[in-house]
Amino acid sequence: MYPKEFHFTKDHEWVKVEGDEATVGITDFAQKQLGDVVYVELPAVGTTLDIHQTIGVVESVKAVSDIYSPVSGEVVAVNEGLNDSPEKLNQDPHGQGWIIRLRLKNKGDLEKLMTAGDYEKFLEGLTS
Repeated sequence: MYPKEFHFTKDHEWVKVEGDEATVGITDFAQKQLGDVVYVELPAVGTTLDIHQTIGVVESVKAVSDIYSPVSGEVVAVNEGLNDSPEKLNQDPHGQGWIIRLRLKNKGDLEKLMTAGDYEKFLEGLTS
């Protein structure tokens, strides 16, 4: 179910690396837990983030949740489409619902993250 080329956090963020850039979003599990997303707060392009630093906030009909950066780097793009259509996080969390793109500071950050298989096992532990 979860894309094999992605890496995952215990906070339910995902990261997909292409070259020296990483795309970050929230997982399908996270969007289901949140319910209907009504607002997404995005960081400014040029913002430098450390691992586990807050990227922004997702507001849903159920809750307000911080989003954390799974890797360190500089924000090179934000998904402006979420400003007008935050529901993309619910509809396509692993695709059009991406949140930011970072220029990676340290590819070694990825070693601290889970593979898709590890993340699925982690989720089993939460739901059993």
